[in-house]
Amino acid sequence: VQLQASGGGLVQAGGSLRLACEASGFAFGDYGMGWFRQASGKEREFVATVTWSGSSKYYADSVNGRFTISRDNALRMVWLQMRNLEPEDTATYYCAAEKGPATRYKDNYAYWGQGTLVTVSS
Repeated sequence: VQLQASGGGLVQAGGSLRLACEASGFAFGDYGMGWFRQASGKEREFVATVTWSGSSKYYADSVNGRFTISRDNALRMVWLQMRNLEPEDTATYYCAAEKGPATRYKDNYAYWGQGTLVTVSS
């Protein structure tokens, strides 16, 4: 099983980034996919999740309206489009896979990627 996240970097406040996550080694289409983030010295927190079909998406209040999660089951990819970034969005972002419904609870996720660092400067 592998989840390879990419797309992080340094961006100014108000800018945009698009994170990508490529999945392999498991039945991708059977899994809800989520993005979580962990800032330095803080616990890992939920950002966004999408159901196996892509029909339902859920967001943390802090990113709702600014971030968009999407997936393509044929490509085994999930993306996180981030707009109007704020310094508070600075964190390492992780993609994760959950067998069953897409939830915001990190303990429900079985597989995790290695993370990609997003730094937003003010």
